[in-house]
Amino acid sequence: MTRPETAIILAAGRGTRMKDIGLLHPKGFIVAGTMPIIEQSILRLRTSGIRRITIVTGHMAEYYGRLQSQYADLIQLVHNDRHADSGSMYSLFLAKNAVDGPFVLLESDLVYEQRALSALLDDAAPNLLLVSGRTDVGDEFYVEAVDGFLRDASKDREALLGAVIGEWVGIAKLSEVFFGEMVRHAEEILQNRLRLDYEESLVATARSVPVRCKLIEDLLWSEIDNEAQLSRVRDIVYPSILARDGSPK
Repeated sequence: MTRPETAIILAAGRGTRMKDIGLLHPKGFIVAGTMPIIEQSILRLRTSGIRRITIVTGHMAEYYGRLQSQYADLIQLVHNDRHADSGSMYSLFLAKNAVDGPFVLLESDLVYEQRALSALLDDAAPNLLLVSGRTDVGDEFYVEAVDGFLRDASKDREALLGAVIGEWVGIAKLSEVFFGEMVRHAEEILQNRLRLDYEESLVATARSVPVRCKLIEDLLWSEIDNEAQLSRVRDIVYPSILARDGSPK
């Protein structure tokens, strides 16, 4: 399979669970160490050979406009002007014209070690979902797999009937064919409701186009959805990533 040189970052949401922090700036501009976490992602993606990054903006999009001016040769922006009443799949749907081959899909509120990207990009599977071991953060999104392939995912572990292999990280590698099917799945639903999460469409599409799960038990990573997760990132996760990888460059 052709190695992806494109990435899409979903960055439209306000992050209501971040309370006042979400009113100051987008979640991607939370600082861990010395720079915003979105900029860390951009540098890690560039180090991994990604040449074009599409960021889907929404809440406080002007922040991303300034970021684009810093990385004009790398970043393009797509704006979701319905970000207040839509879900992440609608944002991804808006970016469909940016897809002309395989790509890396990730969320803007993540911190992660470089190994997360290299593990995905070095694997020959055309469609690959990154899965970690147990984090105990209190907001886990569990992944069910059969013979290593995605079958279902849920925040309610009891709703999953098969083998739960780990937690959804929020980074995936998708082929153009898979994404085309994912868009077709979403189109009909989006005609009636815009609040559709990309995870729902990805899982539904995986029932017809297989997605392999890449489990890394000891992966250092975290999303930042609330103040407790932010404290954990600053006190534990990011210092551990820094010790392992150094600062992203």
